Amino acid sequence: MPKPTTPRGRPPVPSPARSPRPRPAQAGKDVRREDVREEPGKLFRVAGLSAVSALFAHDPARVERLFFEERLKAKTGDFCKAMAAARKPYRMVEADELAKVAGTVLHGGVVALIAPRPVPAFDVEAAKRWAVDGQPLLILDGVGNPHNLGAILRTAAFFGLRRVVVSDHPGQALPSESAYRVAEGGFEWVELYRAANLPAVLKRLRESHRVAGTALGRGRAVVTDPAVLAMGDRPAAVVLGNEEDGLPPATLAACEDILTLPGTGRVQSLNVAATAAILIHALAKPG
Repeated sequence: MPKPTTPRGRPPVPSPARSPRPRPAQAGKDVRREDVREEPGKLFRVAGLSAVSALFAHDPARVERLFFEERLKAKTGDFCKAMAAARKPYRMVEADELAKVAGTVLHGGVVALIAPRPVPAFDVEAAKRWAVDGQPLLILDGVGNPHNLGAILRTAAFFGLRRVVVSDHPGQALPSESAYRVAEGGFEWVELYRAANLPAVLKRLRESHRVAGTALGRGRAVVTDPAVLAMGDRPAAVVLGNEEDGLPPATLAACEDILTLPGTGRVQSLNVAATAAILIHALAKPG
């Protein structure tokens, strides 16, 4: 394994003590919103061996800097070789220094600084072409907790769901350090798109997909078995809403089906990430 160093001709790596730290929560503010949108041009800190391994396996060019503890020296050897070949800096550091780099003690022994991948606009015409492979779409409208977004992307990657769409809802979480940490590499294997004016998009999407919103029926007939959505000649497009308020009325009105997962009634509802996991397992076609 090459000796950790700073390649010639490049500026030295800043001391971890000066690495950016998460902004403290302000009184009266929702801490989650602080993490939804990162500053333009800011590098994401991706922590943990699973997430960093996925980066190097899928898109190593996005990794700009690498930090790791001595205990992971053997497991990060190939990463260091890739960084040296690209003439990018990497360093072995002590645990307390790595915590400063990561902004958390939950760093798993390795941290990569990466250039965030942009979220492209969702194209209904492209989705019509995707429908040929029978893959469902999962659509998130106002899912604001970045931990839930990360958990959903992790589940999607595990079960082979290829695409997830998020809306332009002002509270919708987007890729962030917290989401990446929870996703455990899921962002590298799932294509994420962003749809503007989701109700209008869903009405057009119904030409190629069977669009269902997760909600209580409230006067409308409901589907209680997700497998029903996979029947017929259109793959399912399932829409999940905000953790507290559910789907906006306009979004729900644009759905042709209402999907409800029946329970015992002992608790009112499932966490949105748990609901997504059930639906992805029921609908996804690995491949």
